Amino acid sequence: MSKPKILIEFWEFLKYRKKFWLAPIVIMLVLPSVLILLTEGSAVAPFVYVLF
Repeated sequence: MSKPKILIEFWEFLKYRKKFWLAPIVIMLVLPSVLILLTEGSAVAPFVYVLF
């Protein structure tokens, strides 16, 4: 399953079930995860971990 398809399916789920309150929760879980993955092994990593 491709990533865009997962996003489209998730959006359709939110629309159909009227669960729009889930979107901010998912975004706030995904953003720090992506930030940690992108800065892993770089010189910026110690500064990012201070934020958490």
